[in-house]
Parts: sequence; C-alpha cells; structure tokens
Amino acid sequence: MNIETEKKFAAGLSIVSNTTIIILKLIAGFISGSISVISEAIHSMSDLLASCLTFFSVIKSAQPADSDHPYGHGKYEDMSGFLEGILIVLAAIYIIYEAAQKLYFNKSAEIETLPGIIVMLAAVIANFLVSKYLFYVAKKSESLSLLADAEHLHTDILSSIGVLAGLVLIKFTGLHFLDSIIAILVAAFIMRAGFFITKKALNNLLDGSLPQENIDTIEAVIDEFVKLKKIAGYKNLKSRRAGPKKNIELTLFFHNNMTIHDCHKICDEIEDAIASKLGGNTTVFIHAEPEAYCHRCSKKSHRVI
Repeated sequence: MNIETEKKFAAGLSIVSNTTIIILKLIAGFISGSISVISEAIHSMSDLLASCLTFFSVIKSAQPADSDHPYGHGKYEDMSGFLEGILIVLAAIYIIYEAAQKLYFNKSAEIETLPGIIVMLAAVIANFLVSKYLFYVAKKSESLSLLADAEHLHTDILSSIGVLAGLVLIKFTGLHFLDSIIAILVAAFIMRAGFFITKKALNNLLDGSLPQENIDTIEAVIDEFVKLKKIAGYKNLKSRRAGPKKNIELTLFFHNNMTIHDCHKICDEIEDAIASKLGGNTTVFIHAEPEAYCHRCSKKSHRVI
C-alpha cells in the first residue's frame, strides 16, 4: 500500500469509527439522560465532520501541481486542520452551555449510569486503536490533517475516560449534579485542543516559518559546508509549510573561482542533505551568488530568517 492510499484508508477508517461511536453515544445519552454522555456525542460529531474534511483534503492535496496551483495543493490540508480546530472550539462552547443550563435549572435530575459506562468504555477502546493508527500514518506521511484528526480522537479518548470515571463515581455516590460538572471540564479540555490545532494550521496558511528545530537542522547542514569551504557563506534563509510539504529558500555564496558546474553540484549536495534530515516532502530552492557579493559574511554564515 503506497503512502497516498494509506492516508485515504486511514481517513476513511476514522469516518467509519466516528459514525459508529456517535450513534452509540447518542443512544446511551438519551437512555441515561446524561448530559456528559450527550456532550461526548457532540464532541464525536465534530470529530466526524473533521474526519470528512480530512478525507477530502487528503484526496485534494495528493493532486499534482497544475497551472492554477503551481506550488501544489498541500494547503488544502492546512485549511482542513484550521476548520477542524474551529469546529472543536464551537462544540466545546455548546457543551458548556448545555451543561450550565442543566446544572442551574435541574440540579437534582437523576441519570441511569450503566448504558453510559458501557458505551464510554467501548469508545475508549475503539478510539485508542484508531488514533494510534492515524498517528502512525500522519507521522509517516507528514500530514497535518491526519495529525489533527488523530489529535481529535486522542482528546476524545481522554474526555471519554473522564466521563467514564464520572459516571462510575455518580453510580456509587448518587451525586448526579457531577454529570454537568464533568461535561464542563470535558468541554474545557476539548476547547484547549481546538485552539492548539487552529493556531498550528493558521501558521501554515499564513506562511509561518518552520519550527525552530527544523531551522537549526538546516543551518547545521549549511554550516558544515561552510566549514568544508565548499561555500563562502549564505543568507536569506526562509521556510514555510504547505500541508506535508516543507519549502525552503536561501542564497548561497560561492568562491569566485568556481565553475557553474561545481556550484550546481554543491547545491544538489546541500538539497539532498537537508531533505535527508527533514524528510522526503522537502523542497529546497537555492539562489547562487559569487563570494564577491557576500559583503557582510566574511566567510561566515549570514542568517536572515
């Protein structure tokens, strides 16, 4: 199975899993009257919509560059991740509203905990298995949308565990108002995850730089070529991400007596070295200039990031 097929399979598996869990949570929620279980169903609905967006973005981002999108379609994944984060935040706000309403107007409402306990336990097991696979494929393919989908399921696991523990506590203590409090705590946790995903996706959509550890890796590779005196220096190191693709641009200063052939060969070496460190979805664009133009380098790296 090639990587694009595996990404599509992972996204499709997430859709099937979320759909099944939503149905079970809604049934258990209405039977038990538990707002925390219903809030988990709403959370899973946002996960399902996110999974559908992920499936669409994975298919779209795999399309090759064309005349309308000469840099490829990678940002479809970033757009998907941004929308998923927004959906998570909105779902959390709705859960808090519903839980607060129940807590204020109907504190003494009793709930039947057993259906919720059974469904929450099943949801934890199913989401653990699916999210583990999604994290694996996301890391392998460097897919932001699959990573966001996996993060959704991971938060679903933790929130489901919280609801499960709360239902068990209610069963043994009879303190039914804890149901609404647990729902609010779950929503706060969900909202935090939503903000994190939104921020990361927005950074890519706005052409934010790669993480500092990636920049450090790139600089270490280039500095090694400077030490070997294959290049005189460099400047204007820029980077950005589009979905799984990492794009890097920089200017290299070559010694004045070097031929175009030698400069081209060294450029290829640097491109390969950077790509081997950052992964296969890396494209490096190099502008070559003679050493005489390196006004401020003095054979040292001149960084502009």
